Amino acid sequence: MPGASESEGPTAVLRAAAAVVEPMSSEKQLASFEAAMKLFHARDLRRARELFLQVVEGPERDVANRARLHAAMCDRRLEQVTPNLRSAEDFYTYGVAEINARNVAEARAHLERALQLAPGADHIYYALALAQALGGDLASAHENLKRAIELQPRNRIMARQDADFAPLANQPPFDALLYPERKGW
Repeated sequence: MPGASESEGPTAVLRAAAAVVEPMSSEKQLASFEAAMKLFHARDLRRARELFLQVVEGPERDVANRARLHAAMCDRRLEQVTPNLRSAEDFYTYGVAEINARNVAEARAHLERALQLAPGADHIYYALALAQALGGDLASAHENLKRAIELQPRNRIMARQDADFAPLANQPPFDALLYPERKGW
C-alpha cells in the first residue's frame, strides 16, 4: 500500500507542525518561567535565556513581560567581560563582590586564587571562610576562619559582629573559635 504511507507522511508532518505552533497554556508558561528562574539563580544564563524567550510567547502578559526583562538581564550578564585580575588584591576584591552577589562558587574560586598569591593575608582567609560557610563547607570555613584569627586576632571580633557568620556562632566548633572565653561555662 504505497499510497497509504504517502498520505500518512504529510499527515504526520502536519500533526508535528501543529504541535509546535500550538499556543502555550498559562500553566505551561508559568511552569516554564519558574524553571527559567531556577536556572537564572543557578547562573545557567544561556539555558535560562532560552526558556525566558519561550515564555515571552505565552498568553499571560505579566509573565511574558517579566520573562522579557529577565532575558535582557541574561543577555547583559552574558556580554560582560571578565575583568583582568592580576594581583591577590584584585582576586580578593572580585571574590568579595561575588560573595555579596551570593555567587559563592565564583567567590570561592577567586579567593582561593588570591590566597595562592598572598598566603599570609588574614583578610583573604576571612573572606574565604565566609564563602565556604555560605556554600555549606563548614569544616573548611572553620579552618580558614581559625587561620584568619591566628594571623590577626581582631578577625575574631569581626566574625562575632558579621551577620553572615551569625548562623554559625552557636555551632560547637565555631562557638569555641569565636568565644573561647566560654570554655568554663
